[in-house]
Amino acid sequence: MSEVTITKENFEQEVLNSDVPVLVDFWATWCGPCKMMGPVVAQIAEEQAGKVKVGKINIDEEQELAVKYNVMSIPSFMVFQNGQVIESSVGAQPKAALEKMLP
Repeated sequence: MSEVTITKENFEQEVLNSDVPVLVDFWATWCGPCKMMGPVVAQIAEEQAGKVKVGKINIDEEQELAVKYNVMSIPSFMVFQNGQVIESSVGAQPKAALEKMLP
């Protein structure tokens, strides 16, 4: 399964009401480190399919969500479980560091 594009329209359904943990990647098309993390995030989405959902939020298109979750720099990663943020980190990082955030 690949990443889900998250918008304010589907945020509640895809993230807050998800029955599995959700790794959310806040990114933008102009962000170099975000592009670098793209394949890593896609790999996690594939490997964790069924256990974890992976969502991507383009902060240029979804500024309300970026503001709501205080995203100041990108890439920013947040793990939601039962509608709550349980882990977060900022910046490009190794795949293992992202996987460590997952419950």
